[in-house]
Amino acid sequence: MSDLEGKIALVTGAARGQGRSHAVRLVQMGAAVIAIDICAPIDGISYPMATPEDLEFTASLVREAGGTIVTAQLDIRDFQTFKDTVDRLVYKLGGLDIVVANAGVVTDGRLADFTPQQWDATISVNLTGTWNTMQIAVPHLIARGGGSIIGIASVAGLVGLPFLEPYSVSKHGIIGLVRSLALELADHKIRVNAICPTAVSGTGMMSSIRQELLESISERLRSAYNNALAIPAVEPADVSEAVLFLASDRSRFITGTTLAVDAGLVNL
Repeated sequence: MSDLEGKIALVTGAARGQGRSHAVRLVQMGAAVIAIDICAPIDGISYPMATPEDLEFTASLVREAGGTIVTAQLDIRDFQTFKDTVDRLVYKLGGLDIVVANAGVVTDGRLADFTPQQWDATISVNLTGTWNTMQIAVPHLIARGGGSIIGIASVAGLVGLPFLEPYSVSKHGIIGLVRSLALELADHKIRVNAICPTAVSGTGMMSSIRQELLESISERLRSAYNNALAIPAVEPADVSEAVLFLASDRSRFITGTTLAVDAGLVNL
């Protein structure tokens, strides 16, 4: 329990999936959590978003674990509302030490079939939302004398994957942001890293590309989606363990890196 005792963490996309897992594990290691989620539909995204009930269930799991959590339902693309809320909740809890920029969406399709709404939604949530998260959080981390920022990217930010162009662009952008901010913030003792998972089960997103799209290309190209280890997807808890490592002093000299929780996908 001592690894993160007394620390305060901000987690976006915390209502379900990876975000819920990160929030619960951070609390189990001693941190208090600020949990953010939109809990509402997003134009251009076809699958259901988390609900207010999902966010409340995350909060109930944290409380059952004996932890402290405060929640807010908001759109991380709305900079001013996001900033005002984080400022208020950080003041309420007494500071901020850890940031997990986890919120994200995915769209899939052929290049010719993507709509401007799908592109805008994917880039604005995944990349602009992550930018907003980090820009809003950094002054609070500086005030605490340092901290850890973790951007949840993807293997799609490390390699090309067919039919995921908007998603891949957004995740490549997160890695570029992490690498640049790691240098800018080093003098403030703020570490900035990215985690790049392969497909993650139980996230609410599509766990893999639609089969009909994969069947339209050669077996050689379909292999881009294969994990080296014989599993179709990792679990949210597997990614959370990487979050805990990068959030703690066990990684105190690690910054500007990408940690692939990818079952070996990028090696194939």
